[in-house]
Amino acid sequence: MNPELPGPDFWALIQPHTGALYQARPTARGFGSDLTAVIECEKGPFFVKAMRNRPGGRRASLIRERLINPAVQPISPALLWHTDDDEWLALGFDVVDARRSDFAPASPDLPDVVDLVDQLGDLPLPDVARDWPESRWDRFAVDEIEAELFRGDALLHTDINPSNLILGERGRWIVDWSWPTRGAGFIDPACLVVQLIAAGHTPEAAEAWAAECRAWVDADSTAIDAFAAATRRMHRSRADRHPEVAWLGAMAAAAGAWAAHRGVAGDEVDTHADRPGARITG
Repeated sequence: MNPELPGPDFWALIQPHTGALYQARPTARGFGSDLTAVIECEKGPFFVKAMRNRPGGRRASLIRERLINPAVQPISPALLWHTDDDEWLALGFDVVDARRSDFAPASPDLPDVVDLVDQLGDLPLPDVARDWPESRWDRFAVDEIEAELFRGDALLHTDINPSNLILGERGRWIVDWSWPTRGAGFIDPACLVVQLIAAGHTPEAAEAWAAECRAWVDADSTAIDAFAAATRRMHRSRADRHPEVAWLGAMAAAAGAWAAHRGVAGDEVDTHADRPGARITG
């Protein structure tokens, strides 16, 4: 086995699901996990995602990903097995032959990307997600009234980016459901807008792509304005705290361009206020 991979106790944990193990190939996806790898094995192959079994948000995110999978299988690879012990939690997914999408302005992937986000908006909210309200943007809103604009009963992915929308000859999938939540349906298309701007689109062009999504078309423009302003504050806060991380600065610039386009770039709030929703994920 690769020396970067876990030790024998981990492989013994998953072996009832894999059978004999032949090869493990670590992958670039799943930056928040302790292990992401394609496992070639007697019963596989499987895409395995695993984390140390320690209290905290990363452990909770893997549990959410397990719980949400039955509801998102139409656009996500199927979870085939899961296992855990005192040291590890592991999920075994169907392996799909796909690549990360390209968000650049001239990319032929864009129609498929937008269609995936639109399909995401059509997924019914499963019962398991009803107790997962989206609140990460709350402390970046002007007040509680504005934060209420982000509420809703749509199932949200909230981490729309080229690595998580993957395309293949036989299908298209949204992966890495690490923090699904319940909220306003326009939030995932709005997250796409910021990503498109970061990839080189003008704000006008990015919003034109988002307008292919019904959840965007149905949204109140006031709610989108509030979300754009909150998103700018969120990304600026993160970039200021980690100036050495280039991609955080790029996202802050993209969010700022979007907020300026919508005319909401100049207002500030105290983002250190004691409000709910202080957890921010990558």
